[in-house]
Amino acid sequence: MSCNANSRELKSSDMGTSISNSFLLPLLLLSSFYPQFGASLDTITSSKSIKDPEYVVSNGGNFRLGFFSPDNSTDRYVGIWYNRIPVQTVIWVANRNKPIKDSSGVLTVSEDGNLVVLNGQEEILWSSNVTNPVGNSSAQLLDSGNLILWNNASTTSMWESFQQPSDAFVPTMKLSVDERTGEKVQLTSWKSPSDPSDGNFLAGINRLNIPEAFIWNSNQPYWRSGPWNSRTFIGIPKMSSIYLNGFNLVDDRVTSYLTYAFANASYLSYFALDSQGKLMELYWDNGKGNWVVNWSNLETDCDVYGKCGAFGSCDSQKPSICSCLRGFEPKIKEEWGSKNWTSGCVRSTPLQCEKVNNGSKVGKIDGFLKLQMMKVPAFPEWSSAREDECGGQCLNNCYCVAYAYDAGIGCMLWSGNLTDIQQFSNGGIDLYIRVASSELDKTKHNSIVIIVIPVILGIIIIIISTLFFWRWMAKQRAKMQKSKETLLVHGEKAHTKFSSRFEDNFDEVKLQQLPLLKFEELATATSSFHLTKKLGQGGFGPVYRGTLQDGKEIAVKRLSRASGQGLEEFMNEVTLISKLQHRNLVRLLGCCVEGEEKMLVYEYMPNKSLDAFLFDPVQKGILNWRKRFNIIEGISRGLLYLHRDSRLKIIHRDLKASNILLDKELNPKISDFGMARIFGGDKNQAKTTRVVGTYGYMSPEYAMQGRFSEKSDVFSYGVLLLEIVSGRKNAGFYDDEHSISLLGYVWKLWNEDNILALIDPVLSDPCNQSEILRCIHVGLLCVQEFAEDRPTVSTVISMLNSEIADLPTPKQPAFTGRPIASGTISPQSDPNQCSINKVTITIVDGR
Repeated sequence: MSCNANSRELKSSDMGTSISNSFLLPLLLLSSFYPQFGASLDTITSSKSIKDPEYVVSNGGNFRLGFFSPDNSTDRYVGIWYNRIPVQTVIWVANRNKPIKDSSGVLTVSEDGNLVVLNGQEEILWSSNVTNPVGNSSAQLLDSGNLILWNNASTTSMWESFQQPSDAFVPTMKLSVDERTGEKVQLTSWKSPSDPSDGNFLAGINRLNIPEAFIWNSNQPYWRSGPWNSRTFIGIPKMSSIYLNGFNLVDDRVTSYLTYAFANASYLSYFALDSQGKLMELYWDNGKGNWVVNWSNLETDCDVYGKCGAFGSCDSQKPSICSCLRGFEPKIKEEWGSKNWTSGCVRSTPLQCEKVNNGSKVGKIDGFLKLQMMKVPAFPEWSSAREDECGGQCLNNCYCVAYAYDAGIGCMLWSGNLTDIQQFSNGGIDLYIRVASSELDKTKHNSIVIIVIPVILGIIIIIISTLFFWRWMAKQRAKMQKSKETLLVHGEKAHTKFSSRFEDNFDEVKLQQLPLLKFEELATATSSFHLTKKLGQGGFGPVYRGTLQDGKEIAVKRLSRASGQGLEEFMNEVTLISKLQHRNLVRLLGCCVEGEEKMLVYEYMPNKSLDAFLFDPVQKGILNWRKRFNIIEGISRGLLYLHRDSRLKIIHRDLKASNILLDKELNPKISDFGMARIFGGDKNQAKTTRVVGTYGYMSPEYAMQGRFSEKSDVFSYGVLLLEIVSGRKNAGFYDDEHSISLLGYVWKLWNEDNILALIDPVLSDPCNQSEILRCIHVGLLCVQEFAEDRPTVSTVISMLNSEIADLPTPKQPAFTGRPIASGTISPQSDPNQCSINKVTITIVDGR
């Protein structure tokens, strides 16, 4: 999710490039080529001030201090922003409540030693306001983004911008509260994205008994983090994984402060409090060229402080997010009916303590109701009690209404109203609510019902499943026995068209080179073809992962009865793969033919297929450019072997991402030869009335006329190459409404001279750009509409390896959605002109 909430675009005047003075213009042009010339200083003194639009840059080049204007505003402010990224991101503003109305501003050190912002009339619009300044002082911008006013005589700090932050919390900054002085270091939101003056929202530490982070709206709590447990805030479930344990909260007797610093210094990140009270952690994504939101405090309505009132619990997963705790009921039912929950809940059954205090008849002792994965209520009291003592301490205190225990905090007790309780789907801790004994009896009864009913249902389901499984096994045994009897009794009659064709092909294969495996052996290896062993589903049938008795891992492809591919494809695959051996072709280990069962056994590929990585937004990051180029080269080498280097000339006819398997080193292996065809030595193309393959990868001459050749595979390879470079599926819709596929989108970008926009954003290293562009060029040559225009695989390999320096200009690819002229009829739209072929379409599905 991209975020522009705190990303203000640079204006020319902010960059120090828009100066009308004829002398300064060449100087600034020179500084743009040599940054150290225009921004070598990181220090401001009384004699070295900066005037709008001048600036200083921190010593390491991380931050810039200068004059800027927010979006949609002409007012000028002194601020600090990131120096090395193209999107201006301001982290601190000096004169936020008193803007400069023109470009006459000056930032300097005054005679009394304070850092000040002056306008053209030399009025002080902002000052560091040091109580006891010294004349010999200077201001320095550090690489952390902190602006420090130094006492040059003693080299001590008199003032820091980190102690008067704006709306940004950056690494090494401290948000603090001092109980002795009452001084607080807090974030203050901007009034709006175009107005940096003080907004309504504050963010900081609330010390109390146990420190918590709070956001206040006009001094009223708006959000809180939950207590700090020495590692994380327990009210933020995602914190431990998102923040990489970079946070630290120091709490002594009088002072508490929160700071953070990531272990990876190159990870550019900061927190921003926006004008609507949303606190966001953003990180810089080089690939997207923008800030991306990593976490936000207001992801659901339940995150708003006190959403459900006192004794109300908020669960964002429920249709009605607020509900009263067990033993409580809505205080004002009419308001709850209209989804106004702020009035909260009241106890429906008095506690024993309340009865004793009222002189009523005393009943059973109170107990505690356990609530799991909870955000604990606000304002806990800390106790030194151990975990096994915490509940007893609460029970012995009539004012105690809840307790919780966390190993990093200790015992937490609550009295009075319980506010801001939230149910998490993960994270949180156990919260124990004090309720009357009668409420616990109801809970026990409900628990028994909840446990007993599922147990009874489970037993019934197991019995029924066992009966069905027993009957299925009996039928299978009967079928296998019948098949054996038929083969024994009928002898030669059993050699039907199936068996004769199968045996003829097996003679070619040379059975001694291809092991025959038993059905029972493969059933054992795959746990009886259990669903948990299933790797995927193809046109042939399901594929299962298995382990043979010797520990060898295998992949078992089982012919499905409902499959559109049958005996012909099975024999085809056995015949072809058994004769092929290449590092970029999947290896056939054996097969099984028993009764109606027909199975192929392959080497197991631990990384499954290419599409599982390439089209997954998380997994694709594993495929850097070197790995992708290795895959591109490997596929081309495997294809060259099929077309030219093997003793058979083979056309694959179904080359696609899901048919490229990856071994543990992510080396590619071409698989699924059920559709492949063998050509004679002098044969270059063939024709069929049964078109098979996958939409989006089939060449136009094959899809429309049934003609296939080496160039058909080259077309499929070109589509696959463009998918690998872009990380996009071919069968999808892209930016231009006239482009219905990846090929149309690529052709549009090529003609607009904007082909860089095609590259997968995760491939951000500019060092690989020329090689990637060459691959795109080769991909376009492979998907040209006419087969004679496409290169051979051997030529493709030479192009990829730069053996052919000058690549020809590609012609328009097939299937790019050309518009049909008005008044004409396309052959496809006229039923009298359509040729009818039997077409099998394969849906792309990872395995």
